[in-house]
Amino acid sequence: METAIKDTGIREIETKNQSATMEFTLAGLTSSAELQTLLFGVFTFIYATALASNLLLIFTICSCKKLHTPMYFLLINLSLVNVFSISVTTPKLLQILWTHRNTISFYGCITQVFLFIWALGTELSLLSFMAFDRYAAICHPLQYTVIMRKEVCVGIASGVWVVGMVDSAVHAGLMLKLSFCNSNIVNHFFCDVPPLLKLSCSDTSLNEMMAFVADMTIGVSSFGLTLTSYCFILRAIFRIRSTEGKKKAFSTCSSHLFVVSFFFSSVIYTYMRPSSSYTLDKDKFVSLLYSVVTPVVNPLIYSLRNKEVKEALKSITGRGRLFQRPHV
Repeated sequence: METAIKDTGIREIETKNQSATMEFTLAGLTSSAELQTLLFGVFTFIYATALASNLLLIFTICSCKKLHTPMYFLLINLSLVNVFSISVTTPKLLQILWTHRNTISFYGCITQVFLFIWALGTELSLLSFMAFDRYAAICHPLQYTVIMRKEVCVGIASGVWVVGMVDSAVHAGLMLKLSFCNSNIVNHFFCDVPPLLKLSCSDTSLNEMMAFVADMTIGVSSFGLTLTSYCFILRAIFRIRSTEGKKKAFSTCSSHLFVVSFFFSSVIYTYMRPSSSYTLDKDKFVSLLYSVVTPVVNPLIYSLRNKEVKEALKSITGRGRLFQRPHV
């Protein structure tokens, strides 16, 4: 009888401590060895392109005094978030594709959750304030330097990073309290909140409630600020009489509008739905849009569609002088 009680107690302790010692297995994107080799090359190229383009954009803005404006200061922070975000998920994905070893430790998984949610929340807030910056520039051009003065820009940048970190700390902290005793296979290519909640054998109601609160405070408020800003921007553009004036005004915000539409639509689809409607097989491919594709697309859009950035890049690389014909 005493032995049975001891065995039961040991099993209970092992069950409680299991979440602290177990490893997870990431399902990845495919089980085909040939396709994994192909994807390794593709994602290596994407990762290298994302790092190079974002770092080049940061260097260009820092080097050119003409670009030392509030819009480009926020763009530097967006590039930093892009580098941060893609570096959280892609190196592990590349390891899985190359070595075919899909395991990740429990604490490594929670760390990935913490870092990715931090990057995600920061980017959501940052994009909304970039929309507000365009609103101030187009709707209040005479007061723009006052509205978006240096102290405000630094406060915005600091605030979005701090808010994102606090939000991710809450999610990661609550995740540490869960037990995972049914399965350790995460149906994703990185550790994210929805697939981990699906695996837990604990009560996840508090996690889901805090996820809902985060969606309302960060997600909906960011989307609301962005939508409101662009409503005022479009109204101001339509009031401009000249066609040339409308094109010039719209060109200043078209790049950001494209990035916002691309990013928000994929994030809303993944996170801002009832947990019962999650389809993890489809969700992990949608998550590629905001975790891998967006960090590559953002700097390309802002550089290729921005005349000032292209001119600054030419002056830095010397291409402007390199391709000039010598005068005879």
